[in-house]
Amino acid sequence: MNKTLVHFLTTIFLAGIFGLVLPWWSVMIAALITGFALPLEKVKVFLTPFLAIFLYWGIYCWVLSSNNDFILAKKIARLFPLDENPYLLIVLTGIVGGLAAGTSGWLGKELHTLRK
Repeated sequence: MNKTLVHFLTTIFLAGIFGLVLPWWSVMIAALITGFALPLEKVKVFLTPFLAIFLYWGIYCWVLSSNNDFILAKKIARLFPLDENPYLLIVLTGIVGGLAAGTSGWLGKELHTLRK
């Protein structure tokens, strides 16, 4: 199996496990551990955890919101200049999580390099 795919799936798996007992920033721990244990090269070190958590949080938010007809998502979207669009809020949530995971994955790679 491709190392990038293993990194992607491991990040999602760890984020799901850590998310059961830790707050939202557990995705950063998952990306840090994966970036340290399975270091990638160049831009992949940022993009792989970014995309993993972007998809994970996006799908997770959509599933939770669709169960209640996006009522809470519409109310929260009203607080931002999103025209009460819950789908834009879900994308924004995925971007925030992806940025947190991407930078943590990058830090994990740098810590791996520093250890050598």
